[in-house]
Amino acid sequence: MRILHVYKDYFPVIGGIENHIRLLAREQVRQGHEVAVLVTNLGPRTKEENLEGVRVIKAARLTHLVSTPLSFSFFRLIGKIPAQVVHLHFPYPPGEVANFLFGRGEITVMTYHSDVVRQKLILTFYHPLLLRILSKADGIIATSPRYLDSSPYLRLFRDKCTVIPLGVEVERFASVQREEVEAIRRRYGTPLILFVGKLRYYKGIPYLLEAMRSLQATLLIVGSGPMEAAWRRLSSEMGLDGKVFFLGEVEDEKLPAFYQACDVFVLPASHRSEAFGTVLIEAMAAGKPVVSTELGTGTSWVNRDGETGLVVPPCDSEALAKAIKVLLEEEAIRRQMGERARSYARSFSVEEMARRVLEFYQELLERKRR
Repeated sequence: MRILHVYKDYFPVIGGIENHIRLLAREQVRQGHEVAVLVTNLGPRTKEENLEGVRVIKAARLTHLVSTPLSFSFFRLIGKIPAQVVHLHFPYPPGEVANFLFGRGEITVMTYHSDVVRQKLILTFYHPLLLRILSKADGIIATSPRYLDSSPYLRLFRDKCTVIPLGVEVERFASVQREEVEAIRRRYGTPLILFVGKLRYYKGIPYLLEAMRSLQATLLIVGSGPMEAAWRRLSSEMGLDGKVFFLGEVEDEKLPAFYQACDVFVLPASHRSEAFGTVLIEAMAAGKPVVSTELGTGTSWVNRDGETGLVVPPCDSEALAKAIKVLLEEEAIRRQMGERARSYARSFSVEEMARRVLEFYQELLERKRR
């Protein structure tokens, strides 16, 4: 099968959707399919490379507007890449429009990762075209039943939606790396709280920092992003130097050790732009209980309140601190939830995700040919 994934960025750019596409594309190649990815380049020239067996075409970037890279070359290239399946990863309006106008795939599939939450002005203009694009898509993948129920757009096209959760490399995060884990715990002390993610407005870090003022623990923040400088300043202003450490990007191969080193993992997201939370599964695969927020999205489907961790209201530092404190102080509860989390995480493997996605492609192709 010839498959083309379409989005704005790809590895080595790091982000939730970028990581998902990489894992899915790599597994599809491993299973014998011909896979290409069309994204934008960080620079002004188009280039092509082969990464882990995936053909990666990076269209020359013209400019960057409201978190959206723009590229004229993207529109020209999308009709020239042979594909039976064009797999869009929403939201990236230029990619969706390019495929709508010039795409030549036998079928179009869209993974609907998140509603457009913050860019209300763009959505006002894009709304009519988005409805046409969703109507024209042969199939839509929702990442959780919670998001399918809560998204105003997915509800309109429920008949063409299927739920396929995102997957992670479960075994990689479950593998114990004792020396590295012990080194992290010696360096930063215990108990240890961990956050991993892109430092964007919706991650809710200010509420976690506020919660840290009343907790006797150390917080490690792994990741970088547009809010990093502001949140570093805020942490210092709160007097959290020596208690909160911003570590920036951590090398991929070293990341599992950080999950294994922590006592509790926290995702304090504040907006429904946090649609799923694969970092929750990564932490759970390492056997850690997690604390997350109730956004009406997949995060509260991934983290089962009272079983794999605790779920608290968003933007509530006091509730966040209380939940973390319970898990830090009650070792029996922490261990029980961690074991349940480890077991539950096994259902989110990359192999299972890829199998279900490929079955969905085949079902749609057969239906189209009939």
